[in-house]
Amino acid sequence: MYGNMYGNENETVQSQETQGKPPVKPFNTAVLVALIAGISAIICVTIFSGNFAKYKKYSAGSGITVTGSASCDFESDLIVWRGSFSSYGPTPKSAYQSIKNDADVIKKYLMDNGISESELSFSSVSISQRWITEYNDEGERIGEYLDGYDLYQSVTVTSEDIDKVDSISRDITKLIEANIEFESDSPEYYYTKLDELKLDLIEQATENAKMRADIIVNGTNAKTTRLLSANLGVFQITAQNSDSEYSYGGAFDTSSKNKTATITVKLNYATD
Repeated sequence: MYGNMYGNENETVQSQETQGKPPVKPFNTAVLVALIAGISAIICVTIFSGNFAKYKKYSAGSGITVTGSASCDFESDLIVWRGSFSSYGPTPKSAYQSIKNDADVIKKYLMDNGISESELSFSSVSISQRWITEYNDEGERIGEYLDGYDLYQSVTVTSEDIDKVDSISRDITKLIEANIEFESDSPEYYYTKLDELKLDLIEQATENAKMRADIIVNGTNAKTTRLLSANLGVFQITAQNSDSEYSYGGAFDTSSKNKTATITVKLNYATD
């Protein structure tokens, strides 16, 4: 009884306090979520736009791209000359003795012409069997038999005296007169300081590329700000004063004593 009385009294007081005031509407959380999402989207777009503009400004595809080149003529300082010879014998022993005699004659000939023993190198001897096939009068194969042995060996001369070896390689008359079946290959010419040469050419090609970039931007009232990328081209070593063609993978001429080395460098700069 007492509980009901007090409860009705409270309700009466609350009604009197709120009487004459507009009712309070509940807060709509969906509106708050939409507002936050909208603000976040604006911030993300702003950040993305700034980064995209920076990327466009400094990406490798923008700015100015120039290619510099450098080349120089040089002379080989090392020659490699190879020759091969062979002999025949009815037995392995006789064939080996024959090719050993030929090797001694060749070694003496080369040393008599100024080649030192340290510049000489003989390969190991290879051997093959020589067979003869027999046919009857009707052309049918009736058998084959061993007819002897062929032996092969090669000699390599490596020297810094290019003119001396050049002369020897062109005149092997005495070896042929000694009944030696000697086959002479074309000499090969190399340069022992090629790494140093390459570094010098890279430096020159880089300076050439930077100079070209400066000329271009100066003509447009712009300026380079920073280097975005640098790419090194392949080395091309060709015969001097020849129509040798460049190769995609790089040329490396060994047939001529006098050569020309070329390199390219591609630089990409950002500009303002």
